[in-house]
Amino acid sequence: MSILDVMIPRAAALKKALVLPEGQDPRVVTAAVKARALGLCEVAVLGSPQEIAAAEARAGATLAQAGVRVIDPASSELAPQLADLLYARRKSKGLTEAEALETVRTNRLYFGNLMVAADLVQGLVAGSIASTGDMLRSAFHCVGTAAGIRLASSTFIMDLRAPTASGDTTLLFADCAVNPCPTAEELVDIAHATALSYRKLVGKTPRLAFLSFSTRGSASHALVDKVRVAAELTRKRFAELGLDAVVDGEMQADAALVPSVGASKNKGGAIMGDANVLIFPDLQAGNICYKLIERLAGATAIGPVIQGLAKPVNDLSRGCSSDDIFGTMCITLLQG
Repeated sequence: MSILDVMIPRAAALKKALVLPEGQDPRVVTAAVKARALGLCEVAVLGSPQEIAAAEARAGATLAQAGVRVIDPASSELAPQLADLLYARRKSKGLTEAEALETVRTNRLYFGNLMVAADLVQGLVAGSIASTGDMLRSAFHCVGTAAGIRLASSTFIMDLRAPTASGDTTLLFADCAVNPCPTAEELVDIAHATALSYRKLVGKTPRLAFLSFSTRGSASHALVDKVRVAAELTRKRFAELGLDAVVDGEMQADAALVPSVGASKNKGGAIMGDANVLIFPDLQAGNICYKLIERLAGATAIGPVIQGLAKPVNDLSRGCSSDDIFGTMCITLLQG
């Protein structure tokens, strides 16, 4: 059973609502209809009547008949309320009230993210058409980052073909998609967000290993120092917040994932081969690693899942399938 099979009933039990801004995409129509048919959540899809009709024809489905709410931002009665919210958030940056209303009526990513900010829905999924840059910009402007976290980041859910030596079938890898070269302080935000993601998505105690080419001082280098400092700062933050998580590092990947190696290289450490969350020192390492695990070990990489935002907003690959959209909807519901 895949991790998504476990997530679906958990997500459905929450009785939440999502917005899908890209109603002109037939893949979005198909995913929205599937979500309603399986009782996953309430769904609002954004688009003009012409766009929706064309997408429905290509998808072979009708949103209204499936119980999906369709909203045209250009004429919606919600626009003034959402424009007021955007103006309040961005007036210090020079945005005028007229510009706020124009943005809400013409930019469906802003409209959707403002629906999330106003708690009209509990999350947003888009990106089958929009770029990642546009997605993140609209999310930052409308939703912002979570309390205590200054940096948005990403995690990949690695659904393993075979369990790790310590018995885990699901690992979280971060950050593999957003931040190229995080500082030690930024790694703390990444670790904080990933620990929260693991707890919400997997439902177990996160055990975070900060990865490096050194274990407990076996090598000396500025790159190792960054990871060691990040782990120390993370332990301090988690203790101050009372966050139930285990943190260790710097450590090598084998010490993090293989108990026999962990007992040898990291004797007496908090993690000895039983990590379930891997924090990478930079984007190159994380991105390379998740793709190797996916291609050579047959793991399923689900993501990137955007984390660290005040409310759940997730980006899609433009090559995604309707099933990918549905899976991301499940994840987004659990992040709330």
